[in-house]
Amino acid sequence: MASRLAKIAGIAVAGAAVGTLMLAERARPLRQRTRKELPRLARNAAMGAACQAVIMASEAPITEAIAQENRRQRRGLQHLIGGWPGRFAAVLLMDYTYYLWHVATHKVPLLWRFHRVHHVDPDLDMSTAVRFHAADMLLSTPMRMLQVRLSGADPVTHNIWRGFFLGSVLFHHSNLRLPKGVDEALSTVVTTPRMHGIHHSQRLDEMDSNWTSGFSFWDRLHGTFRADVPQHAITIGVDDPAAERDIALLPALEAPFALTHYRHTPGAH
Repeated sequence: MASRLAKIAGIAVAGAAVGTLMLAERARPLRQRTRKELPRLARNAAMGAACQAVIMASEAPITEAIAQENRRQRRGLQHLIGGWPGRFAAVLLMDYTYYLWHVATHKVPLLWRFHRVHHVDPDLDMSTAVRFHAADMLLSTPMRMLQVRLSGADPVTHNIWRGFFLGSVLFHHSNLRLPKGVDEALSTVVTTPRMHGIHHSQRLDEMDSNWTSGFSFWDRLHGTFRADVPQHAITIGVDDPAAERDIALLPALEAPFALTHYRHTPGAH
């Protein structure tokens, strides 16, 4: 009974936090919207629901089983180090491997076909955080399996990381204008809306930066951190001939399977 109440309370707190962030990004927008909001929200929500269904049917039960086995066999980085330092190390490793995976989704042509669906959105806000192709979730499942196995994350650590990751993704995709000093201070530790706005630029030299989904120091470590582009100078989206067509729901779902080869050359303008 107590665990059920705690779970309900956790869901309520998370829901309140998401609702507050949604209101905040509308009250203090970082970038001006370019398209009608309701159609965007509807198609992004539909794509997010499809992704969640795939995750619950495939990735979630597999990674949860691996996390349980990590706990039973006391294997992986978490158990090698032990205690809360081990938990933190496992979270860091999962976050870092997601940085590497994000880079791969841009650099590997097959992965980019699916990840491009996320970047085609011409505006950037919290709804973009769930705008992914459902097949993208399937493609990432082997990476997630390896990620949990190597980190040795037990179910508690895995849930901590998932909560942190989800909260971070919603936050840095949001259209929330924080005071510049606050954004700069936060960006020394976590990914912020200004950081991620640069990553969603149509300019490939700007898109090829700020890859982190959680802790921002991976970008600093690899020299891919950028904070030198004003938000008003950024055009959100993808600069290819099919981008406008693929904003809509059905074309977006069909796009990765089209014969068109989408151009994505690192460093190009």
